[in-house]
Amino acid sequence: MQAMVLERPGEPLRLMGKARPEPGAGQVLLAVRACGVCRTDLHLVDGELPDPRLPVVPGHEIVGTVVACGEGASALRVGERVGVPWLGGACGHCGYCTSGRENLCAEARFTGYQLNGGYAEYTLADEHFCFPLPDRYSDTEAAPLLCAGLIGYRAYRLAGVAPRLGIYGFGAAAHLIAQVAVAQGRKVFAFSRPGDIDGQSFARDLGAAWAGGSDEAPPEALDAALIFAPVGMLVPAALAATARGGTVICAGIHMSDIPSFPYRLLWGERTLRSVANLTRRDATEFLSLAAEIPLAVHARQYSLDQANAALEDLRAGRITGAAVLTIER
Repeated sequence: MQAMVLERPGEPLRLMGKARPEPGAGQVLLAVRACGVCRTDLHLVDGELPDPRLPVVPGHEIVGTVVACGEGASALRVGERVGVPWLGGACGHCGYCTSGRENLCAEARFTGYQLNGGYAEYTLADEHFCFPLPDRYSDTEAAPLLCAGLIGYRAYRLAGVAPRLGIYGFGAAAHLIAQVAVAQGRKVFAFSRPGDIDGQSFARDLGAAWAGGSDEAPPEALDAALIFAPVGMLVPAALAATARGGTVICAGIHMSDIPSFPYRLLWGERTLRSVANLTRRDATEFLSLAAEIPLAVHARQYSLDQANAALEDLRAGRITGAAVLTIER
């Protein structure tokens, strides 16, 4: 099979021929149909995530078809279309796992980071961390649901009841969860890069009540703010825009340092918290929601051998919505 491989952080991915893997106990072999290109992949390639398993095939927004099942794997059938997200496995018996917080498990393993991912023609996955996908979405449309959608949903869920929701960084995750929020009757305020007129127009087209630069104050105080951009300086900005008793959630796996800020921005029982990874509950809940709410998934397609170009376009802010690798055979 062909795969795009990260051999050393800071270097481009390399297209390589590799032996097609064989599924072990509890695993399924998937023929990859599409794989989203996520900002986490960019952090991985740029060396901003610690201790990756190298060489590694990135990619954790995988849409694939089951082509073989390993010993004892009986939850899925050959020919079934499934999705594979960032969380690729957990121990199942620690206190975090048994309390529904497997995203915090010390033995958790992550797709495209410690496990080979979907920038390849075939990949392996634990059958218990694969999810059926709503039929209404094509392979290209379904791929961003598996991280942009799931992480966005976890951040959204942890924000609690927030009639006025601010979203900082209007990319792949934001464009999906904004549609969910609007469909559920919330008022969305979108913040993009200063001067990003196209991004702000995109947000308004998806139902945002207001869109402006991240250096602007919204016309109303926010009940909660979700930060998807990996920019630490947005934390005090979001706190300043949030009403007393509100919540600011940092949804990325990596963020630049947060600058010091006056205590008055946190005072008033505002809450600042992070989102770490996702759980299988997040996946089942969000994918059920996506089956009910017809999300408009905006995705730019790239071929497998264009993965480096997709990453560079993401780095440069040239992607409206999401980027997706499509695998042709």
